[in-house]
Amino acid sequence: MNETDPAPVEDTHFGPITVRQDGQDRIEVEGEAIPRVTLERAPAAEADPQIAIGTRDPAHLTMRVDGAVVGLLPAKGRLSRHSYRVDVTYDGADYRLVPDSVPSSRLTRDGVHLGDFSSDGDEMVIVEWREDREIRPADAAIGYALASAFGTGAQPMWMMIVDGVTSALP
Repeated sequence: MNETDPAPVEDTHFGPITVRQDGQDRIEVEGEAIPRVTLERAPAAEADPQIAIGTRDPAHLTMRVDGAVVGLLPAKGRLSRHSYRVDVTYDGADYRLVPDSVPSSRLTRDGVHLGDFSSDGDEMVIVEWREDREIRPADAAIGYALASAFGTGAQPMWMMIVDGVTSALP
């Protein structure tokens, strides 16, 4: 994908995992112990420079886990942290990546908190898994892909309002 492959991240549960971005067109996540995930933006879709994959419009995105198309529904991304959530349905499970602090987002499977991801929307993704949870290979593959494609974290609404008010003042 890239001329220089990124160095794999050493995941505490699944060993080396590599995240590759091909511009804003495609993201690929792979590792020996996890299913391969690809996330692609439709070529005709206009790319938003603020989003690593280029759009939050589900009509222009296709996500595959081990080659099977999965349900992907990113929210619009407005004022609240919750509006930046991304939902995925795979193998009978409902996944959600939602910001829970300025730098990170929480990954859940069927409402159970699995871990916290940090990424600036690039190939470097850091995860801290919950030790008291069963973590599945698909959890890691999906989490890394979503963190890389959409980035993690968001300011709380009150901070955005204060920023907006102070920037409007002379």
